Amino acid sequence: MPTMNSPDTEIINILGASARGGAENAAARPPGKPLPEVLPILGLSDIVIFPGMVAPLLVDTAPSIRLIDDVVEGDRLLGLVLQRKADADNPTPEELWEHGCAARVLKMLKFPDNTVRVLVEGLWRMQIREYQAQTPYLRAKVAIHKDVIVASVEMTALARAVQQKFEEIVKLSPALSDQVKMPSLNTDAPGTLADLVAANMNLSLEQRQHLLEINDVQQRLRRLQPLMDHEIEVLTISTKIQNEVSSSMAKTQRDFYLREQIRAIQRELGEGDPTATEVNNLRAEIERNSLPADVRKVAFKELERLQQMSPAVAEYALTRNYLDWLLNLPWHQTTPDTVQLDAAEAILEAQHYGLKPVKERLLEFIAVIKLKTNLKGPILCLVGPPGVGKTSLGKSVADALGRKFARIALGGMRDEAEIRGHRRTYVGALPGRILQTLRRVESKNPVILLDEIDKVGADFRGDPSSALLEVLDPAQNHTFTDHYLDLPFDLSHVLFITTANWLDPIQAALRDRLEVINLPSYTAEEKLQIAKRYLVPRQIEEHGLKRKQIKLPDATLRRLILEYTREAGVRQLEREIASLARKAARKLVAGRTTAFPLVVTARELADALGPPKFTPETAEKITEVGIAMGLAWTPVGGEILFIEATRMPGTGKLMLTGSLGDVMKESAQTALSYLRSQAKLLGLEMLNFDKHDIHVHVPAGATPKDGPSAGSTLAVALASLLTKRLVRSDAAMTGEISLRGRILRVGGVKEKVLAAARSGLKHVVLPAQNRNDWSDVPEEVRRKLNVHFVAHIAELLAFALKP
Repeated sequence: MPTMNSPDTEIINILGASARGGAENAAARPPGKPLPEVLPILGLSDIVIFPGMVAPLLVDTAPSIRLIDDVVEGDRLLGLVLQRKADADNPTPEELWEHGCAARVLKMLKFPDNTVRVLVEGLWRMQIREYQAQTPYLRAKVAIHKDVIVASVEMTALARAVQQKFEEIVKLSPALSDQVKMPSLNTDAPGTLADLVAANMNLSLEQRQHLLEINDVQQRLRRLQPLMDHEIEVLTISTKIQNEVSSSMAKTQRDFYLREQIRAIQRELGEGDPTATEVNNLRAEIERNSLPADVRKVAFKELERLQQMSPAVAEYALTRNYLDWLLNLPWHQTTPDTVQLDAAEAILEAQHYGLKPVKERLLEFIAVIKLKTNLKGPILCLVGPPGVGKTSLGKSVADALGRKFARIALGGMRDEAEIRGHRRTYVGALPGRILQTLRRVESKNPVILLDEIDKVGADFRGDPSSALLEVLDPAQNHTFTDHYLDLPFDLSHVLFITTANWLDPIQAALRDRLEVINLPSYTAEEKLQIAKRYLVPRQIEEHGLKRKQIKLPDATLRRLILEYTREAGVRQLEREIASLARKAARKLVAGRTTAFPLVVTARELADALGPPKFTPETAEKITEVGIAMGLAWTPVGGEILFIEATRMPGTGKLMLTGSLGDVMKESAQTALSYLRSQAKLLGLEMLNFDKHDIHVHVPAGATPKDGPSAGSTLAVALASLLTKRLVRSDAAMTGEISLRGRILRVGGVKEKVLAAARSGLKHVVLPAQNRNDWSDVPEEVRRKLNVHFVAHIAELLAFALKP
């Protein structure tokens, strides 16, 4: 894709001898070399070449370089045509305009970075009749179009008008040098003049192309007239603005020096009291601001105290600072809401992938705000694992409402004064973070995100959570009183959104004031889409690369997600993508690659990032009794879980290993107790039970495991051991069990089912009470799996155990 060599390179125009005149002489055909009927075609991305124009080009694609080599070895003639799409590396005939310019290569230089720089001279206008070949580069049959010149008085008048206007443009535009001005003054050929002006004016590529396609010189001059008038108007206004800015700066400096001289004279004469002047200015500002009545009363009272103080007194600065806070808080300033549900939905969809239930709830909240502008509450709390987009969702809500946005980090906050402020008796006292934020955004109705509310601490300085009770209570926050101001401030117009990773650490009274919206962890497929749409483009841009220089196929991203990250969000995934981008940038700068785009395949990940950090659990064929496959939920997604049981001579003990929690151990006891109680009905071998020990183990012993959802899998593994019947290898199960044999509801169904599909299983067994959760599973996964809902252990054993 050839481009201009440099934006600073000046286009050189070669004009024919003025003695002969005529447009044809501007680019005379080389003597003794008739123009071939078929020319190689080179697409240009950011320049239009006119006859008589000499310009440098940068050629960086292999087909184009080969074209230049062949042209230089031959008659040095080629066709230059503008591309319809600038980003096409190897344009097809459909991506090129029909009209171009036949040109001659004057000079060629090859550089070590595998690029070629050529100097070309435009000769004639041409039109492509038919493409003869597309490999190894484009070749086409062309027709030359000579300028159509009809000598007339109108032609002479048009040429003179264009020449005068171009001289005016040259005067107003310092970027155009005398090298451009002199040819315009000395040419007698109207066609050459029109091409010279078109090549050097600030026109779009489409406008230049349309001028190139006009053979009639008189029509071409007419087309230039309005374009030149517009350019002169723009340049005139720009010059006027520049002159005004320069004079304004000079006036500002002059006023500064004069004021300094006046102050010096007043000090010498003993005139003027700076303190009185400051008090008068504050009084005028209080009267000018529309403060609430109680605030205005306090402000005037403090102003009277200030007037009686000496500036040398320490309290003078404290009172002055207090008045400054009263005057600069947004008591009445608001930002008008621009609530458009379609626009809000578009913003949420553009900035976040998936999270459909969360987006629906936020859009409902925005719709209510549109209907009731003075809405008080609720306070939203976005709860989810790290990296799933809680903070950015808050910013999206502010964008959708057209309000200002501010974020207050609560993580590690231990001082109540951070929320309520310090009393003025303390040295260095300031208002709390809430009022500081409102002053900074200069609005009383912003969107304030209270980030990491579950990580607020408490010590001898107080409990910030207790201070937040008033802030986040719609029934109380309209009279929020900061310790520093000691005046009520209305926070009811502020839209508070909080975020947390867990709800348990949040104080119960504070949790009661929050409307919780759960953000689930991303599935592997969702992470893939997020990486393709957001992470990869962002990292390519941040590392100074272009999309055409590096490519990460879907297979690479999938392996990156499964084997190099284990997280609920996408932060680690973005770091790994950034690492690949850095390595690509290094190869590019070092010149170790010439083929673009640089494709990072899945096999090359080990060389770039080291061996895989995680090995996903995969399903395997069960060939022994006492083994069953379960489904587990983790903060980073679902996994399949193997449970192994064996029997040996002993004293009737049940041994449990594998870093199991108390709840999971109790599930194993419950499963064994139920099987023993129903041994006859289930046909289990329970003879001499007191003379045998049963050992249950869950692999990956270094990973802690807990929860009741493995109860059904434990029951199946024990039943397989006692009946000596194999468990199906193509099925996995989840569910809590009771002593009556009931299979109870569990959570995390979506993540667990996705893990089953990822592992290649064909069947999943879920509690009947989770039937409604099946609709949350993506449709493509539901088509891959057969689901079986069971309400009792007997139904489960009938399906899971082989005959």
